[in-house]
Amino acid sequence: MEDKVLQAMKDAGKPVRPGDVAKALGVDGKEVSKAIDALKKSGRVVSPKRCFYEPA
Repeated sequence: MEDKVLQAMKDAGKPVRPGDVAKALGVDGKEVSKAIDALKKSGRVVSPKRCFYEPA
């Protein structure tokens, strides 16, 4: 799931909200939020502003 979320962010080309990623992937928002948390901890995703995320 983390790789799918990261790829969706790269495809968007701009900072996105977890809900936007969930909609694009057709999955539950909670799954996307968990994946984003894991990606943040590993340093693969950053948050340029509150509630928006993009690849590091």
